[in-house]
Amino acid sequence: MTVHHPELADRVRSQSRLQPAMYGDVDLTAIPYRFTVDPDVRSSLPEWVADRDPLLADEQTVDLMRTATMLGDVVADPYAALQDRYGVKGLIEMLTTACREGIDAVPDAPEELVAFLASMEQVPDWLDMELVEEGARHIRVPTAFLAPFLTRGAFLATFINTYAALPMALTGALSDKRAARRVTETTSFFAITTLPGALERYGVGFETTAHVRLMHSVVRFNALRRSAKWDRDVYGVPVPQVDQMPAGMINVYLLASAALRQGRTEWTPRERAIHEFVRYRCFLMGLPEDLLPSDPEGIVRVFHTRAATLRHDFDDATCGELVRSTLAAYLRPGRTPFDLVADRVEKAWSKTFFTRAFGRAREAAAMGVELNGLDRALVAATAPFILGRFTVVLRATQGRFHAPFDAYTLRLLRKRLATYGVEQAMTEDHGAIAH
Repeated sequence: MTVHHPELADRVRSQSRLQPAMYGDVDLTAIPYRFTVDPDVRSSLPEWVADRDPLLADEQTVDLMRTATMLGDVVADPYAALQDRYGVKGLIEMLTTACREGIDAVPDAPEELVAFLASMEQVPDWLDMELVEEGARHIRVPTAFLAPFLTRGAFLATFINTYAALPMALTGALSDKRAARRVTETTSFFAITTLPGALERYGVGFETTAHVRLMHSVVRFNALRRSAKWDRDVYGVPVPQVDQMPAGMINVYLLASAALRQGRTEWTPRERAIHEFVRYRCFLMGLPEDLLPSDPEGIVRVFHTRAATLRHDFDDATCGELVRSTLAAYLRPGRTPFDLVADRVEKAWSKTFFTRAFGRAREAAAMGVELNGLDRALVAATAPFILGRFTVVLRATQGRFHAPFDAYTLRLLRKRLATYGVEQAMTEDHGAIAH
């Protein structure tokens, strides 16, 4: 078997050395059952999205998917493994202090925390922070005007495959009342990172990203060391980098797909800025640069190949329960008549988005997401306002006199964050938490 990504393969193997308590007895060279290149085995790539055969013939990208399927987080995992010594709360407190005040502010900081923070402070050669800020300005518009109506639907898409969804099921974080909290936390994360200056070293997005990485590593540690349900031969490494890539890069995947449909292989200036922002956010999340292509064709290729090599499976006890609990979750801050109506409208939009993403209402219904007449009526009634306002602001923010519309977008985004329970101080002081 030809190894096309030797440095990434070395990183995978290094996990057993860097964190023996977590990976010491895991065969990191094995190919888990979830990964398949058998053309006769159904994958997670819908036939209407792309032809699977050419993707499987691309040995280099297939090798990338195989390797990244066994990759966790080589710097956050060792820190998460200290939870028996410090407790998860203690790890969070030390990480918060280090992000806000620097590593020297943490008394007797463990070397694992020093390495974790140092890796996030590294500046990649390709980074252009001015372009990142411009990209954040552009992506702030759909985040403020569309994301509140679509995020739950996008979240549901992460539960349609047993092999990718099991880590969440093991945590119990997406069952019953905890489902609402997890959806809200995820929505808040993506929104916070778009604030001005959020991804700078002492920005609130930098800190929030570090906390998300830690939580992923905690889930990874508990699945490997404390769960009898985690079958390594079947599932491989919990929450692998290959599964984090779709959520992190979905924005630019949509842009890349649209560009290719238009016959373009290069970014427009606006798309280039959005790509820079999303790519840097993924870098801070710990994704290897191999999974972060710089061109539209590369992005579409890794997205489709990841789905083409992920074995299809929808287990109702795992996936179905996650879908149902997420759909039932109530996300509004109160229960006023407005809140109740807003919740119902948002659910209608999320179900519509999920159904459209899978092309067929029948397939979505089989997964537990079924549109009814009320859903269609609510979307039809609110679409002129929701889509109309978004379109107007989107065009205005791309024009010469965009400043007032940028300010309006930012005000609305902060209002959204307040409904998610994010403290105003975090959204206002994002660029100067410590320095």
